[in-house]
Amino acid sequence: MTDDALAEELDRLLESRLLFPHFQPLVDLERGEIYGYEALIRGPSDSPLAFPDRLFATARACGRLQELELCCRYLSIQRFAELQLDARLFLNVSADLLLNPDYPSGTTLALVNKLGLAPESIVIELSEQQPFHDYALTRQVVNHYRRMGFKVALDDIGSGYSGLRLWLEMTPDYVKLDKHFIHQLERNPLKREFVKAIVSIAEGVGSKLIAEGIETLDELRTIQQMGIAVGQGFLFGRPQQVPELQLAIEHIRYDGQQRQAVMRSGERAGGVRRAIQPVLPDVLLGSVAQLFQDAPELTALPVVERGMPVGIVKRAALLETFSTQYGRALYENKPVRRFMDRQPLIVDATLPLEQVSQALTEAEQVDIGDSFIITEDGYYAGLGSVRDVLRKMTELQVQHARYANPLTQLPGNVVLNQEVDGLLRTGADFRVAYCDLNNFKPFNDYYGFARGDQVIQFVGELMVRHCAGRSNLVGHIGGDDFIIIFRENDWRRRLQKALDEFQTSIGHFYDTQDIAAGGIPGRGRDGSHSFFGLLGIAIAVIHPDPMVCANYHDVAELAAEAKHEAKALQQSCIHESRIHLPPHYQLRA
Repeated sequence: MTDDALAEELDRLLESRLLFPHFQPLVDLERGEIYGYEALIRGPSDSPLAFPDRLFATARACGRLQELELCCRYLSIQRFAELQLDARLFLNVSADLLLNPDYPSGTTLALVNKLGLAPESIVIELSEQQPFHDYALTRQVVNHYRRMGFKVALDDIGSGYSGLRLWLEMTPDYVKLDKHFIHQLERNPLKREFVKAIVSIAEGVGSKLIAEGIETLDELRTIQQMGIAVGQGFLFGRPQQVPELQLAIEHIRYDGQQRQAVMRSGERAGGVRRAIQPVLPDVLLGSVAQLFQDAPELTALPVVERGMPVGIVKRAALLETFSTQYGRALYENKPVRRFMDRQPLIVDATLPLEQVSQALTEAEQVDIGDSFIITEDGYYAGLGSVRDVLRKMTELQVQHARYANPLTQLPGNVVLNQEVDGLLRTGADFRVAYCDLNNFKPFNDYYGFARGDQVIQFVGELMVRHCAGRSNLVGHIGGDDFIIIFRENDWRRRLQKALDEFQTSIGHFYDTQDIAAGGIPGRGRDGSHSFFGLLGIAIAVIHPDPMVCANYHDVAELAAEAKHEAKALQQSCIHESRIHLPPHYQLRA
């Protein structure tokens, strides 16, 4: 088809608005639920401009890209509102168009408000189609969108002209990792190294990372293990005009509770360090072989130059070489640098032990007797062994199991108290939610412990599904009391979703006649006969101040006071307490 014919077809589609929004799901990989939808546009199936690549290329060639984008945005927001999708909407915007002085301002917010959508549920997804230079102006435009309440995402990081600089300049809320780096990620160690670096940057600047192009379970599990919390790709669903509200793939949720318990234990690589005297690169291999013979417990020797590690010599490899017919004669007068492994695993002493274990898992051909180098600020600090890491990880997992609640297997008081003390020591910003069931005692008395236990397990699973995450910790301190420590700022949204699901599901635990009656008969704490409504949850939320709270005892007092406030409301609720001083501080005052 000629360029003129394509231009006429574009004119027809725009004039008649024959453009159809399709929605592809983005998935929360920790909770196994839909996180949002990306709006993607399609033309009529019989049109030469049915697919977006040719559609947008034609619009750019005709000088009508801005017109096309605004039309697509309008139709996408309108259709999203019609479908009443309870999730975030990701809208694509060409970054270079934002800098056009003729680009209209405020139209997106006006439409969002008109349709009754929350601005914070809309994510402006910037994509690079052209080389990009005016970073200061881009920052101004991005801040303009943020002032209106929108979130901002940077698309296809790693594939654009200037993506990393644009990322640092605009500090987006979300960064989407290009599908090239996800394809067969589990088979490519270089890709994994790149993705690990991107994950580290995202954590440092506070951007949520989204992996695009996930098509296989192996890719999914790999990115979950690497700590990426949101994913998108054909594995979860293709773009559709009416998207699925439930995910077709099972077992998406990555249960990170035990993994988080290990990370929160405070155990670092330095905890498995052994002080092994290193050798210099010019030391002869005959001398190194003698060191191994004099110390049978040595499995490896680090090679250090000017205090910094440059390699490692493995006992088994060297002695095997010397055992050959001419091995010793050929090598004993050679310097270590000619034989050493120049690419040993090197980790900083402050690296969490769980990440050390993950690095060892991802390394090629690791044996249980192998060693790795531990550094402090880049300088040699000691050796660690795979065996020691495995032993310590097992100890931590056993400890976690010992302190877990036997009914829900969630962390108990010990783990929660350690977490709170650690957050207070570092001055971290966090909130604590104390969740307590209303009317649980009469329910337990009326239906028995077996059904009561079912309710407790349901609540535990509910809280993990909606509230657990890389930075949050869900715990069960006994009975019908649950504690959630939130580091993430969306705590209210998470709790509200948990509360909503509880309210719609709790009736399944009652007999039909009791649901019809709206409750059950029972005895109050004073022994008198009474009628009790259906189960509810009182959730009290506190925001501890590390400058006031000295330890977990203070936080526990705050939480207990806040729980009494929430219970006094006598209904299911999320109550954010205004109490900031523990009771014993108030008494002093």
